[in-house]
Amino acid sequence: MFPHHSRSLGGDWTTPWEDLQRCCWNRHISSCMRWPGHYSRAPYPYLSSRHFSLKWRPPCLFASRTQFPYCNWRSGHLNQTSLLHLSSYSMNSEGDEPSSKRRKHRGTIERNWEYVCNHNKENAKILGDKNVDPKCEDSENNFDFSVMSYNILSQDLLEDNSHLYRHCRRPVLHWSFRFPNILKEIKHFDADVLCLQEVQEDHYGAEIRPSLESLGYHCEYKMRTGRKPDGCAICFKHSKFSLLSVNPVEFYRRDIPLLDRDNIGLVLLLQPKIPCAASPTICVANTHLLYNPRRGDIKLTQLAMLLAEISSVAHQKDGSFCPIVMCGDFNSVPGSPLYSFIKEGRLNYEGLAIGKVSGQEQSSRGQRILSIPIWPPNLGISQNCVYEVQQVPKVEKSDGDLTQTQLEKTEVVVTAEKLSSNLQHHFSLSSVYSHYFPDTGIPEVTTCHSRSAITVDYIFYSAEKEGVAEHPGAEVALVGGLKLLARLSLLTEQDLQTVNGLPNENNSSDHLPLLAKFRLEL
Repeated sequence: MFPHHSRSLGGDWTTPWEDLQRCCWNRHISSCMRWPGHYSRAPYPYLSSRHFSLKWRPPCLFASRTQFPYCNWRSGHLNQTSLLHLSSYSMNSEGDEPSSKRRKHRGTIERNWEYVCNHNKENAKILGDKNVDPKCEDSENNFDFSVMSYNILSQDLLEDNSHLYRHCRRPVLHWSFRFPNILKEIKHFDADVLCLQEVQEDHYGAEIRPSLESLGYHCEYKMRTGRKPDGCAICFKHSKFSLLSVNPVEFYRRDIPLLDRDNIGLVLLLQPKIPCAASPTICVANTHLLYNPRRGDIKLTQLAMLLAEISSVAHQKDGSFCPIVMCGDFNSVPGSPLYSFIKEGRLNYEGLAIGKVSGQEQSSRGQRILSIPIWPPNLGISQNCVYEVQQVPKVEKSDGDLTQTQLEKTEVVVTAEKLSSNLQHHFSLSSVYSHYFPDTGIPEVTTCHSRSAITVDYIFYSAEKEGVAEHPGAEVALVGGLKLLARLSLLTEQDLQTVNGLPNENNSSDHLPLLAKFRLEL
């Protein structure tokens, strides 16, 4: 994850000015806009914080405040913190602080609750517990709930990919050490809904499910098909929700060569326990898409299958959809075509190389162009990411066959479908996180190991968009659907260096938990 000119994880590190010049200023500036670690180019601008001192800011890229109009956000307005403990890092001076607004305080790095309560598109406020907007207070007309998405790192996958964790002390990688830490995090955050990925089946049955049930959760689990013994779980508080339906999605299809991977999804329909005559429903989905950066065709097809199931589950009698929360490890970075498709609801993939879909790397590998259509018709999912309904022709049959005219009409419809290179879905989905830190423009990080530190984990939620952000990371005013009340702030790669990366003594996955608080207006 870290280049040769930086010192090892867990201690103070420096980068000589000559190395800095060689890495950045003697090249075109675009060549420095990279995700740190193994992958080469980022899908959106980034200057790795490891190249600069803790208080240094790039003068050319980030001097203008107009480039990031949300710069008035300050950590001073935030509180109710959650702590990541330092392992062996020490500050050079009392005034030094990690970038991304994280303060060193008695050997800890703080993850702050960022409170967002939007009431109009011109005045978004960041609020702390001691300064709560009255309009954000609970009332009988609102249902507030919290959601955590967390890839807890399957022990089998950890051991199969031990080269990714060479920076870790061996004792912290044992499951007997890791699980108590993971459970402690879950208990501390006390989310109403948990969406967990890489949940190993034997650990789920013996430890994870019993422990979560003792905390008041009902648990549903779907293991991957094939040989890998991990899967996804959705757990929710008995006191907050009733379960209406459980809908597992298997992405593997024996009859479709494209879909030869064993990833899965899980979709639940929940009903809030509230004294309301017309009680609403909430659709919660969880998935872990294929990792392989060079197989964007498989990733997009898996996503379309998940969206089709969500569409079926969330569809209401009036033709609309109930509120949706979609969590998971999507193995795609912000700004990538797959990410943009989720947020914008459309993607024209004509001429798009399969290795570019997820944006995980920008190498020359995987340059085969996506076929049109990506998946075959026998999958039964349209380019609108819904299940196709087989229409039975309403004609009289003399010999059991359709007339020639009807066959021609059917053929025209199928041909038009095959020629389409436009994917669409019916949801208005926003990301809980902005993926940038407003004061620096440095990307947030959700996963970190010896080869990379990037964002691949997300919580998406359904909301109508009143306006479109002009700059990456700018907030979008939301009306209708679910309202985002708060989110647990993420970290930068530099922040994670100070705790010796992930996993470490106090954080026992190579992913950070994502956490958001929502409001459903009744």
